[in-house]
Amino acid sequence: MILIRNAKIWTMSGEIIQEGSILIEKGKIKEVGQDVVAPLDAKIIDAEGGNILPGFIEAHCHIGLFEDGLGFEGEDGNEMTHPITPNLRAIDAINPMDRSFQEARENGITTCITGPGSTNVIGGQFAAVKTYGQRVEDMLLKEPIAMKCAFGENPKRVYSSQKKSPVTRMATAALLREALMEAKEYAKKKERAESEKDQPKWDMKMESLVKVLNKEIPLKAHAHRADDILTAIRVAKEFDVNMTLDHCTEGHLIADIIKEEGLDAIVGPTLSSRSKIELNNLTFKTPEVLNKKGVRIALTTDHPVVPVQYLPVCAALATREGMEELEALRAITLYPAQIVGIEDRVGSIEVGKDADLVLIKDHPLDFRSKVRMTIINGEVVYDRGEIA
Repeated sequence: MILIRNAKIWTMSGEIIQEGSILIEKGKIKEVGQDVVAPLDAKIIDAEGGNILPGFIEAHCHIGLFEDGLGFEGEDGNEMTHPITPNLRAIDAINPMDRSFQEARENGITTCITGPGSTNVIGGQFAAVKTYGQRVEDMLLKEPIAMKCAFGENPKRVYSSQKKSPVTRMATAALLREALMEAKEYAKKKERAESEKDQPKWDMKMESLVKVLNKEIPLKAHAHRADDILTAIRVAKEFDVNMTLDHCTEGHLIADIIKEEGLDAIVGPTLSSRSKIELNNLTFKTPEVLNKKGVRIALTTDHPVVPVQYLPVCAALATREGMEELEALRAITLYPAQIVGIEDRVGSIEVGKDADLVLIKDHPLDFRSKVRMTIINGEVVYDRGEIA
């Protein structure tokens, strides 16, 4: 058992607890409050008045698939040979030895939603992983967690250079529709089959997309420009599938519509340059505008576009542009957990949840703050050995 005491506890799901304690047993949070009594054999960690928060969650990135400092040899996030690749699984490309996982832990990021990039219309399946473990199976929280699809510049740029479809936004939407329709027909044939011999030939791509049609997992839609966001919404409604709006760079321009449609947004990477035309309206005002409209949002670095360790900095910059402090912290803890469907395990400090915690002496949104300690599944995975 571990008892962390004398802490300001940001539960994210309830009130901030002053001078509180957290008791950890078998990797889970057993008790939270001001009057927690530890067993005699418990390891005691004195927070010395510092802040304890749920481990930070990166809701959309490519950590482990685009490995740090390796160039082509470590680039395993984009299979640029066919625009429709729903059968690809992030777990088969994640390298737990990517040093970015260590940098994530050192900065309080305990969970990452990671998967294929955006060169394909359908890129493949994302996974939720903890940032500590020697093999993917040790890190896995949930898989698959979403199916990546992409709108806008990236697919048309990649495939126009190969003189293959899609070379227009029309073709991108058409290819996505065709794939979903094929999966729908495939599922119907399986359902109608009266015997084993009547079953359609097993198809890995279709099997993967049926999970989307059955709402087992959502489409994770890469969309920056307002018109691409609206196309994504249109297709999702046509097929009655769940979807998150990832990047959502121009979401502030259509905030009312996003709210009306009841969709969540994963906003970013905003701490980056306007490297392409669809980023012309990039601004840290976007999270604030969407949040105040009532849209549930998470913030993303889109690692490696922005290194994952700067996720808390993105939250701080969002507050500088008007986002409320607590909402900015929820956008890297509770809200991403809710958006991707892992809130039963992580995202807030509550009894029964995974003991994924970050201890920081100074204010968590102070640029100068350093993480003192990171705990994942009740295990101290990073300790600076001093008061940060």
